[in-house]
Amino acid sequence: MSEVTASIEIDAPVQKVWETIMDPERLARWVTIHHDLVSHTADTMEQVLTLRGAHFKVRWRLTECDPPHRALWEGRGPARSHATTEYRLSETPSGGTRFDYRNEFKPPLGPLGALASRALIGGLPEREANATLRKLKALVESS
Repeated sequence: MSEVTASIEIDAPVQKVWETIMDPERLARWVTIHHDLVSHTADTMEQVLTLRGAHFKVRWRLTECDPPHRALWEGRGPARSHATTEYRLSETPSGGTRFDYRNEFKPPLGPLGALASRALIGGLPEREANATLRKLKALVESS
């Protein structure tokens, strides 16, 4: 299993950030590895992601939700891989938002899959998480 965490402060109210991150139609504007939104409902989403040029589908289910402060998504990907993505939002003293992001990825094939994943992916998830949060900040602050 690998875990990536990232945080950013956004100069916008919590509700505005929440509305942006929970709108699947806006994913292409801020998630760097997002390739396509296949379908979505209020609590499910099928998304195509891209890492190192490879596209793969993930089916997400919103398993915990406390608007506008916390969302937990459980995802299933290829070859029985799965991921958990958590969004936590809190108000800053200046009235802005602190966005804490956490992703746990469990590759298929147990320890062998984890070793292969580290070799192929390396530090990419952390770089992408930080780039994604910077794009989110720019998107929310510009609108």
